[in-house]
Amino acid sequence: MFKLNGTIFMPPVLTLIGIPGLESVQFWIGIPFCAMYIIALFGNSLLLVIIKSERSLHEPMYLFLAMLGATDIALSTCILPKMLGIFWFHLPDIYFDACLFQMWLIHTFQGIESGILLAMALDRYVAICDPLRHATIFTHKLLTQIGVGVMLRAALLGAPCLILIKCRLKHFRTTVVSHSYCEHMAIVKLAAEDIRVNKIYGLFVAFIILGLDIIFITISYIRIFITVFNLPQREARLKAFNTCIAHICVFLEFYLLGFFSFFTHRFGFHIPPYIHILLSNLYLLVPPLLNPIVYGVKTKQIRDRVSKIFHSKIPS
Repeated sequence: MFKLNGTIFMPPVLTLIGIPGLESVQFWIGIPFCAMYIIALFGNSLLLVIIKSERSLHEPMYLFLAMLGATDIALSTCILPKMLGIFWFHLPDIYFDACLFQMWLIHTFQGIESGILLAMALDRYVAICDPLRHATIFTHKLLTQIGVGVMLRAALLGAPCLILIKCRLKHFRTTVVSHSYCEHMAIVKLAAEDIRVNKIYGLFVAFIILGLDIIFITISYIRIFITVFNLPQREARLKAFNTCIAHICVFLEFYLLGFFSFFTHRFGFHIPPYIHILLSNLYLLVPPLLNPIVYGVKTKQIRDRVSKIFHSKIPS
C-alpha cells in the first residue's frame, strides 16, 4: 500500500466497519439478521423443492417463482456471511477485488430479481388479458430465453461499475468503508479523484434496470385491472385478481423498500448514517425473507403441497 500526498494508491485491502454509530450493539443486530437469513434460505429452498417435484407446478408463473427463489438465496448469501463476520467475529478486512466482486454480485442479483418481477407481470398480463394465447406465447423455450436475457442484462450493465472504479479511481483518501457490505457509492466516495462519471453511471444503471422495469410493470397492471374490472362475472373478477395479489405484494415490497432506501441515502442529509445502512441492509434481506411467505400464503397449490409435506412427517 503506497501513500502519496495524503492519499492511498490502489489499496489492496478495504475495511468494512459495519453499521457506523452502532458498533457496540452490532453483535445483537446480527442475531435477527441471521434469523432472517435462515428463514429466507429455508423458505426459498422449500419453494424450489416443491416446484421441482410437483409436475402440476411446471407452469410459467411457478417457474418464474423458482427463478425468484434461487435469486433470493444467492442475493442474501453474497452479503450476510461477511456481514456476520464483521458483527460477530470482528473480521472487517476484505480484499479490494473481492469487495468489487461482491458489489457486482449484489447489483447483478438485484437486476435479475427486478427482471423476473417484470417477466411475472407480463405473464399475468397475457394470462388474464389474452388467455387463449398464453400457452403458445409463454413456452419453455421463451422462459429459458427470458431467464438468460435477464441474467445477461443485469451482469453486463453492472460490469462497467467495476471497470470504472478499477480503471479510473487510483487514489483513495481512506480504506475504511462506512458500510456493512460493499455498496457502490460507499466505495466510490472513498476516492480522491473526480467521481461524477461513476455516480452518473450508477444512476443510469438504476434507471435502465429498476426504472424501466417499474414503468412496464405498472403499465401491465393498469391493463390487467382494466380487463379484470370489465369481466362480466364477479367470481371471474375475484379469481383473476387473486392470481395477482401475491405478485403485487412482492412487487411493492421490493421496489418500495428500494426507493425508500435510495431517497433517504441521496436526500436524507440529516438522517443518521446508521439509519441509511440499516435501510440498505433490510432492502437486501427482507424480500428474500418475505417472498416465499407471501407466495406460500396466497398460492393454494403451494400451500397445499407444504401442508402435505409437513403432515406426512407428523407420526399418527
